[in-house]
Amino acid sequence: MSDDFVQDAIAGLEMSMTFVRLQGKIKSPQYLNVLNHDIKKKGKWMFLLLKTSYKEYMGNVIIIKETTKNPITLMGERAGVCWGADITDEEKNYKRGLDCLKSGHGRVLEYVNVEMILDGYSARVIREWYTHLGGAPTRLQASTRYINYKDFSYVLPPKIEKNPDAKALFEKTMEDITKACEKLEKELDIPREDAAMLLPLGMSTKIVDKRNLRNLIDMSHQRMCTRAYWEYRNIMNDIVKALRDYSDEWKYITDNYFMPKCELTGYCTEKKTCGRKPYKEM
Repeated sequence: MSDDFVQDAIAGLEMSMTFVRLQGKIKSPQYLNVLNHDIKKKGKWMFLLLKTSYKEYMGNVIIIKETTKNPITLMGERAGVCWGADITDEEKNYKRGLDCLKSGHGRVLEYVNVEMILDGYSARVIREWYTHLGGAPTRLQASTRYINYKDFSYVLPPKIEKNPDAKALFEKTMEDITKACEKLEKELDIPREDAAMLLPLGMSTKIVDKRNLRNLIDMSHQRMCTRAYWEYRNIMNDIVKALRDYSDEWKYITDNYFMPKCELTGYCTEKKTCGRKPYKEM
């Protein structure tokens, strides 16, 4: 992805929030072609958005450059200090790091830094994301006090999207919330930080997240399970894909260590099993 494309994406973000909500209401192919042509002039990203579904747009994981590029080599280097080994040899560091992974020496995983932007997921699932502690993770979230959420975007659950009556009610409610927030702020002189109390958990948000590899692998065991909330599973799958593309060493780690807990244990530990693995009687 080119720098110009990314800049177009950033420039078109605010305009896109309104367009995403309109996209599902456009029925005429002729009108789509006209809108397509008009938006294409305003940025490549908006043109791309026409070609993607609402769900594809909503979730996006951006790996920040401060994320450790070669995590296995780094783990081997840190372990080498404890073992009195030669840590100037990158090949030996890599081999030592693999040995740590295979042996389950989890402490060295805590030296691998993961920093990323999670954008377009619901405030509800991000609130659950915050509850997975370990390794002193930290994060920043888009402010509801200072950011103007006029025409805010939101996550539409698949089961609601498939039910026409439910979808109509859901979208009407979101529209009413938008109008109420605007009226409170502009007509009734209520501060934005107070009007924002109306904003729903389904509203999409953005966070900058920082945590270590040990915490993230542990999270995958819980959150890639089919018993996890569907949007949380989507986040984990998106993170795995983004990290896999970050470097060859990350590809090895995500392919071999990010998995639901049943793949790790060989059996299901949940009270209500999906049947993927045999249930273990307690």
